[in-house]
Amino acid sequence: MKPAPFAFVRPQGLQHALEALAADPGAKVLAGGQSLVPLLSMRLAAPTTLVDINALPDLDHVRVDEGGVHVGALARHADVLASDHVRRAQPLVSLALSHVAHPTIRNRGTTVGSIVHADAAAEMPMVLALLGGSVAVASRSGTRTIPAAELYAGPLESTLHHDEIALEATFPVLAPVDGIGFEEIARRHGDYALVGVGAIVRVEAGTIASARLGYLSVSDVPTVVDVTQALAGELSAGSIEAASEVALRQLEPADDLHATAAYRSRLVRVLTARVLRAAYDHALDRARDRIES
Repeated sequence: MKPAPFAFVRPQGLQHALEALAADPGAKVLAGGQSLVPLLSMRLAAPTTLVDINALPDLDHVRVDEGGVHVGALARHADVLASDHVRRAQPLVSLALSHVAHPTIRNRGTTVGSIVHADAAAEMPMVLALLGGSVAVASRSGTRTIPAAELYAGPLESTLHHDEIALEATFPVLAPVDGIGFEEIARRHGDYALVGVGAIVRVEAGTIASARLGYLSVSDVPTVVDVTQALAGELSAGSIEAASEVALRQLEPADDLHATAAYRSRLVRVLTARVLRAAYDHALDRARDRIES
């Protein structure tokens, strides 16, 4: 199937791009195109104008500073994944990116594009939500920053206005006392996950001070669950089961062509246990490294 007819604009500057977007309420931004182009081909999306931002300058940066990991709108997944600075500052970003599709997709797809596409089956929207990151956006009327907690309005729906362009995503740096974990299960490597879970666990004096979990492919939007109270400071069979119960009460496992709700619920339990243990061990390893250094 071919896409429906559309106009095409390739602006050379941000202001021109914003004007083109504002001029047509049916316009869409094209960056990597790894999500949008298949939707066009299947006529699941039919924008009247495509605004291709690939010629815009200074949007392909991957930068780390005290304020966090900053990823520009045109930075490809592969570029973010290849950055040692990102891996040291916020390893959850790198770990999750290694699960995104295939190298060919990562070479073209953009991390910010994936985030604002708002697919609850994708890794990076969940990571941004779990870490409490944000997205900087611009329109003709100015710029604003959208916290991750306010970014997702529904299935494939973000809170960006139709005339706004996402310029940058920011992920907080991992605190010294925190550890991370991530796992997902897919039918084939590179497919969307049936269920994916990320974890960030804070360990102080050997005790779990906080624990948050992020879930993908379970609910209509990326979902973050605080399981600190359920763990009661430690990892045990009982506390992990309690954490899984807390998570399942906030999730919406459903039947589809790929898995039953019961199977997804089982995966939630299994992966929750794995990532909690991985994040806890990671936090302890980091603590030992600090002492030895």
